Amino acid sequence: MSAPVAPGAVRGAVSTVGEFYALVVDTAVALRRRPFQWVEFLDQCWATIRVALLPTIVMSIPFTVLVVFTLNSLLGEIGASDLSGAGAGLGTITQIGPLVTVLVVAGAAATAITADLGSRTIREEIDAMEVLGIDPVHRLIVPRVLAATVIAMLLNGAVCAIGLVGGFFFSVYLQDVNPGAYVQGLTLLVGLPELLLSQVKAAVFGAVAGLIACYRGLSVTGGPKSVGQAVNETVVFAFVALFLVNMLLTSIGLALSAP
Repeated sequence: MSAPVAPGAVRGAVSTVGEFYALVVDTAVALRRRPFQWVEFLDQCWATIRVALLPTIVMSIPFTVLVVFTLNSLLGEIGASDLSGAGAGLGTITQIGPLVTVLVVAGAAATAITADLGSRTIREEIDAMEVLGIDPVHRLIVPRVLAATVIAMLLNGAVCAIGLVGGFFFSVYLQDVNPGAYVQGLTLLVGLPELLLSQVKAAVFGAVAGLIACYRGLSVTGGPKSVGQAVNETVVFAFVALFLVNMLLTSIGLALSAP
C-alpha cells in the first residue's frame, strides 16, 4: 500500500505552479513596457548562441545520419531509393529540428539563464533592484525570454539546414543515391506549412524554456549549492514541458493539415 501524499507537498506544488503562471503573466505585461532593454537582449542573444551553437551542430549531425541511414535502408529494400530526399526532408524538418532544439535549449541555454539569475538572487541583487524601484521582470526576464525564443528559432533553422545538406552528402556519397532524385524529392512530403510549424515549435520551446529557467533562477533560496540544484531541476522541468509542448503542437499541426 502506497504512502499517502502529504498535504504540505500538494500545497507546495500548487503554490509553485501558481507562482510560475504569475511570472508568465508579469512577463507578458512587461513585454509591452518601454523602453525595451535592447542592450540586455543582444547580450543574452550572444551569450545563448555562444553556449548553444556548438552542441547544436554536434548533435544534429549524428541524428541526421541515423535517420537518413535508416530511411535509405528501408527505401532500398523496396526499390524506392529515389525517395530518400523526401524521407530526409520529412525527418529533418518535422522531427530532428524540433528534437535537437528541445535538447539544446533545455540542456544548454536554460541552464545558463538559471545559473545567472540564481547567482544574482543569492547575492541579493534582485532584492536591491526592487528596493531601487527597478522591475526585475522588465529589466532581466523579458530580454532573456525573448533571446531564448529568437535563438531557438535560429537553432532550428540551422539544424534543418545541416540535416538536409548532411543527408545529401551521406545519401549520395555513401549510399549511392542519385543526387538529382534526392534534391527533387525534398519538397515531396514537406513544404512551407511544415517549415512554419517547425519554427513555431522552436519559438514556443524557447519561450517555455526561458520562462522555466527564469522562474527557477529567481526562486533560489540559500547558498551556491541551491543554485546547482536549481540548474539540475531546470533541465528536468524543461525537458518534460518541452516534450509535452512538442506533442501538443504536433497534434495541432496534424489536425490543421488534415483534409
